[in-house]
Amino acid sequence: MKKMLLLVRWIVGLLFIFSGLIKVNDPIGLSYKMQEFFEVWNMHFLNDYALFFSIAMNSFEVLAGVAIIIGWRIKLFSWLLLLLIVFFTFLTGYAHYSGKIKTCGCFGDCLPLTAAQSFYKDLFLLVLIVLLVGFQKHIKSALSNAWAFTLVALTLVLSTGAQLYVLKHLPWVDCLPYKVGNNILQKMEMPAGATLDSMQIVFEYQKDGKTIEFDQENFPENFDDSYIFISRKDKLVKKGNGLKPAIVDFSLKTLDGFDTTQAVLSKKGKYVFILAKDASNIAQWKKKVHDVLNNYRFSENGIPVIFVSAEGAKIKAEFPGHIVLNCDATVLKTAARVNPTFMYMDGATILKKWSYEDVYDQYSKY
Repeated sequence: MKKMLLLVRWIVGLLFIFSGLIKVNDPIGLSYKMQEFFEVWNMHFLNDYALFFSIAMNSFEVLAGVAIIIGWRIKLFSWLLLLLIVFFTFLTGYAHYSGKIKTCGCFGDCLPLTAAQSFYKDLFLLVLIVLLVGFQKHIKSALSNAWAFTLVALTLVLSTGAQLYVLKHLPWVDCLPYKVGNNILQKMEMPAGATLDSMQIVFEYQKDGKTIEFDQENFPENFDDSYIFISRKDKLVKKGNGLKPAIVDFSLKTLDGFDTTQAVLSKKGKYVFILAKDASNIAQWKKKVHDVLNNYRFSENGIPVIFVSAEGAKIKAEFPGHIVLNCDATVLKTAARVNPTFMYMDGATILKKWSYEDVYDQYSKY
């Protein structure tokens, strides 16, 4: 019994530690996934708290995993994990059976799982955690209370501190399509073997009290004004294989609305993107960005600077004389986890990425 419980504790503990640490690397990613659930459930009032929930959840997963392995406060943590896994199972089950959410973010963007995979993983964990709750009296701590408390407290401090660090300095491991070394144009290409959904336009009319459906190639031979139009809809004829480009919606537009994506990314030579999702916290970073631009004088050294934002007009007002392009905010949330992020480019290839906090020192080394 003790050996079985020890094995279960290590499996559960390591899975929670692994899950938590992956998301500690990118807490903003989990906050976006939470907001996706909030949007589906019309709980928009929680959006502003998503990042706090994300940081707390990630820290707790790592902390609870450590506590379960060493057997500290086993009654408390086994019950807390049971409540948590029941909640997770509900979320992943909802995502799996509703089809409204494709991935649940359980292991972050570095190890994406489908909704079905996440659901079955949580069912497996649920069984194991029920065992821990049922046999908690047989589990004794491997450490003294003082050492166990110290280890758990240190875990909490380190996991929370690590998240606060990456919020300013970008994730240590970038698992997104805009990571260093990737070519944006290549990532926008359809992968080999990809097949798209085949759709058919279907018209719905009423004639003689009956509803009739037909497609655009099979209009009734006697079609005339006696047919009363009801609706037009797209009908799925054949499902594609789901393969799609890693980057599907990267689009750069001038402030006048002219699409300049290809012109910019096909440009030969080096240049700098400054990706600013919005101007909401511009007072915090505009001085540092101005200092970087004044110190390195990119443009004077033949390296053009291009600001990219979902609020281009506001950015232009703060940085007159610089090129400013508009881009969708959702795209920028993926490309730049810190607002703003410097992206050093060579054509369409990303050579380096820096948070605005780090670029002043790091660019000179590069």
